[in-house]
Amino acid sequence: MAVFSDAMFGAPCWVTLLTQDLGAAQDFYGAVLGWDFRPDTRRENFCVALQDGAPVGGLGVLTGHAAAVAWTPYFAVTDANAAADRIRERSATVAVGPLSFGGGRAALAADRDGATFGIWEGRVRPGWRIGTRKAPARLELRTKDAFEAAIFYGQVLEWGTGRPGSCEVTYEGSEVALHHDHDIVARISGGAARTDPDPLGRPRWHVHFSVADLDAAIAQAESRSGRLVSPVVSTAAERRASLRDSGGGLFTLTAPRTAGETPAP
Repeated sequence: MAVFSDAMFGAPCWVTLLTQDLGAAQDFYGAVLGWDFRPDTRRENFCVALQDGAPVGGLGVLTGHAAAVAWTPYFAVTDANAAADRIRERSATVAVGPLSFGGGRAALAADRDGATFGIWEGRVRPGWRIGTRKAPARLELRTKDAFEAAIFYGQVLEWGTGRPGSCEVTYEGSEVALHHDHDIVARISGGAARTDPDPLGRPRWHVHFSVADLDAAIAQAESRSGRLVSPVVSTAAERRASLRDSGGGLFTLTAPRTAGETPAP
């Protein structure tokens, strides 16, 4: 049974891709990540992505041609109107909403460095948690200053309150880790710049999806008009690479490192 966001607040609760061509996006992610899709009866031109029958995320059609194709994480809040007020009070932007639909309220916002995120007040999908089951492997905010960003999001999303259901943060060197129920659900790293010619270097929430075979997934992406935008990085635990989908949306694929492979220096 779904729960209300007052039992889990401040944590990522969903991810959505808004794109120009919904059919092309379904074909792309169906091939690359093995997803199936079902229409969302609450919204026109929107569908829910499924992996092995479990909801993964949402895909929808952009309403304005000037908007960028992008994956956006949504964070559970107890009161969308109050959270939107906190965003504005801290010199950030609420672009859309809060709007009511599907038994809840949502808004789309951008932080002070331009990274887009959403807030959601209402029911959250049972079992959907970053890093578990079929949800994305992890979220990563690349921003100008990790500690300033942690303060901003902490105040907006009520991190570190100690209340049941809230999130806590820890500082790990130059990074900030967001914890919910002792699991790391997001990381924040600094060094991004809005003027960076490389889109990977600009402030942005990055969504990481798990695959069993990174090379095969990259090949599927490239065969469907996707493209690799970063070198494949190999660490002691994983291999990962960032790509653009057929509509231009940025995302990252990650796979367990194969036995005997030497991590990149």
